[in-house]
Amino acid sequence: MIAHSTDTGLRLWLRTVIFGTDTPAGRGFDIVLLVLIVASVINLMLVSVAAIEAQFGALLQALEWLFTLAFSLEYAARIYAARRRWAYIFSFYGLVDLVSILPLYIGLLLPEAQYLVAVRTLRMMRIFRVLKLVRYANDAGVMTRALRHAQRKMQIFLGMLALMVTILGALMYVVEGPAHGFTSIPRSIYWAIVTITTVGYGDISPSTPLGQAIAGVAILGGYAILAVTGGIITAELTNEISAQRRKTLCPHCERSGHEIDADYCKFCGGDLSHEPEDDAPVDEEQASARDKLD
Repeated sequence: MIAHSTDTGLRLWLRTVIFGTDTPAGRGFDIVLLVLIVASVINLMLVSVAAIEAQFGALLQALEWLFTLAFSLEYAARIYAARRRWAYIFSFYGLVDLVSILPLYIGLLLPEAQYLVAVRTLRMMRIFRVLKLVRYANDAGVMTRALRHAQRKMQIFLGMLALMVTILGALMYVVEGPAHGFTSIPRSIYWAIVTITTVGYGDISPSTPLGQAIAGVAILGGYAILAVTGGIITAELTNEISAQRRKTLCPHCERSGHEIDADYCKFCGGDLSHEPEDDAPVDEEQASARDKLD
């Protein structure tokens, strides 16, 4: 019974530290984890530079093992502390955690699999989870909800864009033809995508006057597409921020309209994160100011 109680206490403590982003211990853990993630990715980048790897290869490899060991222990601790272990293991971040530590172990067993080193850059994706720190949670939530609300509009827009590049690619295949590099409709669609997104690699370009005219229209259309995409997301983001402002009520004066990252009420100066005590003294000047505003 005593062992069971100790085990339960350890799990609760680990859960508080690892998953409790709103606790001091949890925030400290997330900050340390963020530093380790960034440092490990920088280390991986340095390994890919031949001159640096030749001079400091042993040190960089030792650091990589330390990072991998730390992430392995963290992954095991997350499984142990999670309320639903299998749900975590097969969750998006659970799979990212696993994939980010496997390549080094696989490379140890199969030296020919060293090319999997690039997979370790997936560790950067873990930063999104770390950014669930309380200070950024609201902002991340607003952005996520705005993208979710814009999802249907973006799907319609992307469908129209796919239709546009297909038609444009087929048209350029007919106008330019294999003689000018447009050897197939798929390759012509590739040109259309590169042109509309204003990337312009230059590996394929129209040579006929009609083809160049079509390309000019496509380039102008590309700028319009960028504006439409940004407009859709900006509109949804503005709506979400406005809605968030309406939701943020001051517990002291019960007025809304605060910025989403505000700590204090802009009307009475009260702390937005704490409820007023029942026997707290009332500031007469603040009360009078509120009455005038009302």
